[in-house]
Amino acid sequence: MFILTAVLTTGALTLTACGSRDDKGGGDSSDGKKTTVVIGVDAPLTGDLSALGLGIKNSADLAAKTANKDNVVPGVEFKVEALDDQAQPSVGQQNASKFISNDDVLGVVGPLNSSVSQSMQKPLNDAGLVQVSPANTGTELTQGDGWKAGDKKRPFKSFFRTATTDQVQGAFAANYLFNTAKIKQVYLIDDQKTYGAGLAASFKDTFTKLGGKIVGTDHVNPDDRDFNAVVTKVKSSGAKALYYGGEYPAAAPLSQQLKDSGSAIPLMGGDGIYSGEFPKLNKKAQGDLATSVGKPVEQLESAKKFIADYKTAGYKDAYEAYGGGTYDATWSIIEAVKIAVADNGGKLPDDARAKVLAAMSKVKFEGVTGPVSFDEFGDTTNTMMTAYQVDKGAWVPKLSEAVKP
Repeated sequence: MFILTAVLTTGALTLTACGSRDDKGGGDSSDGKKTTVVIGVDAPLTGDLSALGLGIKNSADLAAKTANKDNVVPGVEFKVEALDDQAQPSVGQQNASKFISNDDVLGVVGPLNSSVSQSMQKPLNDAGLVQVSPANTGTELTQGDGWKAGDKKRPFKSFFRTATTDQVQGAFAANYLFNTAKIKQVYLIDDQKTYGAGLAASFKDTFTKLGGKIVGTDHVNPDDRDFNAVVTKVKSSGAKALYYGGEYPAAAPLSQQLKDSGSAIPLMGGDGIYSGEFPKLNKKAQGDLATSVGKPVEQLESAKKFIADYKTAGYKDAYEAYGGGTYDATWSIIEAVKIAVADNGGKLPDDARAKVLAAMSKVKFEGVTGPVSFDEFGDTTNTMMTAYQVDKGAWVPKLSEAVKP
């Protein structure tokens, strides 16, 4: 009985301190009450890609805590609810349904994988629930399947991202290999997933236009770890580099097995291999290359506070490749909530999801990664890319530049 009474008392205190969405017009802090606004986070929190997923979760959490500490939206208390999608589209779709069913959720950050996003976009769009991904680079997600033919049509008005597209990233990688690294012959492999296949196709398009030669192509299963058969093909092709469209759990053993075979050519990939885990999993990663969105946050004046605050918060996992972009993605939702509240006389409107979605087109601020805003497709207006190379077990930035889509 004592325990039950304590629980009920605690619940009553919680409701007093933090009003629910049923408090019509919550957000008015004059009576000391605050309305809870939940920001959902979808990412792989377990499994092979958990290093990236946990960095996303923590960075979103830091943004929400910072907004609460600084009282960015008076009368509103932000809370993060993170769900594990296990990098599986079916799980991501289930998570989307969970977010939709919670009326307090006014925005979703994530996911990591473009294939997972494809399963989440429609239900979130149908619910009018804003989604901002810090990592999805599949061009079709914002510009439709006809984008390659110049027929760009935004399929879902609720989807935004702080990461630039595979179209931009693939072109940047091709230019770097051809013009900077002076490599003209490349073997091309992808993992058949939405992200990997799209990135490889974009790379191939630009590389061949520049005059480079694709000396061989292949596909692998992202769950494979034995690549001896394809390594034999790469060695006999005369390739001077291997470009891999996929993620670090497969890229690392692929690269090491290639080096173990006696080949000294570098493996290059996109932001999916730009993780501190890649050189940990690959004892012969020296010289391998990757591209990633934006400039290294460690080089940005705008990121100093984020880096310091992340360290102070004591997260045991690194913010990884998408930390800065995740903070900005989360902050863009916070800014949209701020606009919706301000436009409603300082109170959260009853149709908050619709108003937050409408406000996203007005969002513009100086973020961790630089200026943050979105174009007519929901794509970030920041198309800065960086090429990295592994040196002594760590990724070292080699070149950063803005790329024209």
